[in-house]
Amino acid sequence: MPSEILVVLCLAHFGGENQPLVTVGYIRYNEERKKSMKNELAGDLALAEGKSQYDTYCKRILANKIILAWILKYAAEEFKDMSISQIKTCIGSDIHISEVSVLPGRTNLREPEKITGEAEEDSVPGEGELCYDIRFSVYYARQKERIKLIINVEAQKEFRPGYSITTRGIFYGARMISAQKGIEFIGRDYDNIRKVYSIWICMNAPDYIGNAVSEYSICKKDRVPGIPDEKKAYDKLTVIMICLNPDSKKGNRLTKMLGVLLAPGIKANAKIHQLEHEFDIPMESGMGEELNQMCNLSDYVEEIGIKKGIEQGREQLLTQLVMKKYEKGRSIAEIADALEESEDTICKIIENMKKG
Repeated sequence: MPSEILVVLCLAHFGGENQPLVTVGYIRYNEERKKSMKNELAGDLALAEGKSQYDTYCKRILANKIILAWILKYAAEEFKDMSISQIKTCIGSDIHISEVSVLPGRTNLREPEKITGEAEEDSVPGEGELCYDIRFSVYYARQKERIKLIINVEAQKEFRPGYSITTRGIFYGARMISAQKGIEFIGRDYDNIRKVYSIWICMNAPDYIGNAVSEYSICKKDRVPGIPDEKKAYDKLTVIMICLNPDSKKGNRLTKMLGVLLAPGIKANAKIHQLEHEFDIPMESGMGEELNQMCNLSDYVEEIGIKKGIEQGREQLLTQLVMKKYEKGRSIAEIADALEESEDTICKIIENMKKG
């Protein structure tokens, strides 16, 4: 007995003559639709994996000491008069990438002093996953005293991800201060609190902002004058926002360098050439290879995204065409013939349109 007749008999047994007729074509459409959904899920997973790997390489590149030295020269006032090579020697060996948790109770977990590129998110029950992208220590001399600063660098793809990045930066800075108790100072020895910087690199900034750098820090303001100004007593937290826009013509050497380093549209060889010749950044410690990997992943993510967009666009276009013809009173057979689709495909689209 043909499979189509079997399906009709089963429906008649369970529902009677008013049940909709299910054909082999209808079943085939559902199978194709399931296959399409499976391919779509695979595309989503591939896209997510590609983005995750891209983010990892982006952090690893930013964590190179020479790149961090560039950021410190233009973001931290303590290093503005030093050369890049001098700043580089001030950076400690404790460069952690996605290792140190922002959340209470987990920041001071012991970690080996090495650079790692795997995202190892720590979680606290009831709270989200939250780790610093990059966190490290830096040292400089002030009046024969060796001063330690704690630096956090974050890479952000969106300027407004649903909250103010500046406010998040303040939270990260506050956590870096509170986490120092028992590590940098004990008891009531608050004078030994180390100054912290939370530096946010925001890619894809809107056109009205363009390339820009802003600083948010604690300052003294007298209501009634008389209290001496001891800056080192309150200058403990600074948030820096570095906005990048590939179409912006303004900016400084830092925004130009980061624009080249992080631009998705520039091939690896061109990036390496510009960084070496325009910014005197040698490709050391495997940075050239990491740039190659990041650029390849950028192309991969773009290709997957385009393919996924094409598939979704085709389905949306087909639905729109069916809707227009159906609203004009065309029959299912006429629509199927005009669009070169099966009648069962057209029926299913019309059904979904009526439900939606």
